[in-house]
Amino acid sequence: MSEMQKTIKKSVSLSGKGLHTGQEVTLTFHPAPINHGFMFQRVDLEGKPKITPNVDNVVDTSRGTTLEENGAQIHTIEHVLASLVGLGLDNILMEFTGPEAPILDGSSIKYVEALKGVGFEEQNAEKNYYVIKERTVFRDEENNIELVAYPDDNFSIDVMVDYNSKVLGNQYASYHPTHDFEKEIAPSRTFVFFHELEYLLKHNLIKGGDLQNAIVIMENEVSQDELDRMADLFNKPHVKVKEGILNNVDLRFSNEPARHKLLDILGDLTLIGRPIKGKIVASRPGHYANTELAKIIKESIKKEESRIAIPQYDPNKKAVYDINQIKGLLPHRYPFLLIDKVTELNETSVIGIKNVTMNENFFMGHFPNEPIMPGVLQVEAMAQVGGILALSQVEDPENYQTLFLKIDKVKFKRKVIPGDTIIFRMELISPIRRGLVNMFGQAFVGEELAMEGELMAQVSKIQ
Repeated sequence: MSEMQKTIKKSVSLSGKGLHTGQEVTLTFHPAPINHGFMFQRVDLEGKPKITPNVDNVVDTSRGTTLEENGAQIHTIEHVLASLVGLGLDNILMEFTGPEAPILDGSSIKYVEALKGVGFEEQNAEKNYYVIKERTVFRDEENNIELVAYPDDNFSIDVMVDYNSKVLGNQYASYHPTHDFEKEIAPSRTFVFFHELEYLLKHNLIKGGDLQNAIVIMENEVSQDELDRMADLFNKPHVKVKEGILNNVDLRFSNEPARHKLLDILGDLTLIGRPIKGKIVASRPGHYANTELAKIIKESIKKEESRIAIPQYDPNKKAVYDINQIKGLLPHRYPFLLIDKVTELNETSVIGIKNVTMNENFFMGHFPNEPIMPGVLQVEAMAQVGGILALSQVEDPENYQTLFLKIDKVKFKRKVIPGDTIIFRMELISPIRRGLVNMFGQAFVGEELAMEGELMAQVSKIQ
């Protein structure tokens, strides 16, 4: 049975301080139409810029997830997004009067209660799930971190946390569609170790932190004088230690830190841009690892979508760049200029054409009795098409060059022989930053995929 998209019936607002900025912020959730997805908007800034919850927009994961788009940033958005995905919502516009989501009690429960309070509305469109099709891994061996996504008919998460801590110990938490998100996951609060507090404060963070929105873990014995000094530093009342926890409140769950890590994963994986079906197994996760796995999954989605849309070549259509214009952009010449024209070009993708004839000089030796275009030259031709895309991003391309830094995941699917017309399509995997261009490319002959791979290039000024 198909699942339908959902939004809320009417708008609802919450106000509170941002955990790190300490600024008072009002967040208003608005209903949104089908296929709108989630969207943030900074209504306090000129032009009211929108920020898409997209993993490509992640700019910081040090103590929360920060996004930036259109010159505007929004901080600590993981708890908000977790509440949306945990409630099965799809289309929501979120207006912020400041730079950070309100921390509230350090969990997602206040968001959940507010959203449930206005009710949900089913919409006339099916949910657009992405189904994990193969084992997908992010691993940081140095820090013993591993996140793995496995194929599964449902969406579930298993989290294992080991901080080598005598207070936390080893903890495990899980989430499955049969679980009650509101009761079992949403109330789990963020946590911090006592020894981190002064460092965070001195680095202009946790200005909005207090004992009502974070669990402070006491790893080692600390004198009451030191506790009082830290309380004074935060302008908070003096407190005592209770069973390794600084604030005198009970944990909501014996494994609350692990459940909160699971909550963070739910929020961070929302940045893929689509709900997913698959089993996530996470060992020692954090915002950086969460968003890196999200990037890998999103890259897989891009590749699948690219495969579906096989580019069509119309020889009657006027070229965007003919061979003479290409020579004005690329420094390559005979026998190494391997593209004949560019038929499509925009800010994120390009399509180029190579007509393969028996007169190619490499057929003299590759191979005399069975002419096949060398795979390495197919990669070079694809790289040249990608160079056109990269150079199209600068105002004076004749003064720039593209140097390729990495070739990865190249696969050859069929032979390319004389008489074939190769259609190369290159697409940006992520926005160009600091001159680094990361692209996914495919080469088609007719409707057959001949080869594919990832290329990374550096655009630099010619000295």
